[in-house]
Amino acid sequence: MKPALIFLLLFISACQAHDDYLLRISDNVSGDLGYVNLKGDTVIRPGKYTYCFTDTFKNYAIVSKPGFGMIGINRKEKTLYKVFVFDNGPDEISDGYFRIIKNNKIGYADSLGNIIIQPTYDCAQPFEKGIALVSNNCRVFHSDEEHWHWESDNWLYVDKTGKRVK
Repeated sequence: MKPALIFLLLFISACQAHDDYLLRISDNVSGDLGYVNLKGDTVIRPGKYTYCFTDTFKNYAIVSKPGFGMIGINRKEKTLYKVFVFDNGPDEISDGYFRIIKNNKIGYADSLGNIIIQPTYDCAQPFEKGIALVSNNCRVFHSDEEHWHWESDNWLYVDKTGKRVK
């Protein structure tokens, strides 16, 4: 068999084994985004959300909802949490986690969208090499209209379970 045919058969097989996910689509006229299942049926109509960041919606998706901002939703479209905004978009996954917000506190979710560390921090840096810098006593400094940073006299490191380290 030719390599291209083998790849196509493997792709079709993988799609059939995992046919419960949704794909992001764009309306040809308006450019609005939504989601369809693998049969092409519209599941979330284009334009329902201001923007759909997640291209393949398996367990959760990150979308922008008017009046709420960037949020994580499950397949029933229940809001799971707000997503921490970084560089005009959703926080990027770093070391397997991304930052989320609940009740104005920051925590972490994993790449499947599960909350791993409950939001309890006023400021929290991305994970790197298994640890993250967090604090509950932060000051925000703006160097200009677009750039800001946190400062604290009480930083501490937490591991991927939320336990204090060092």
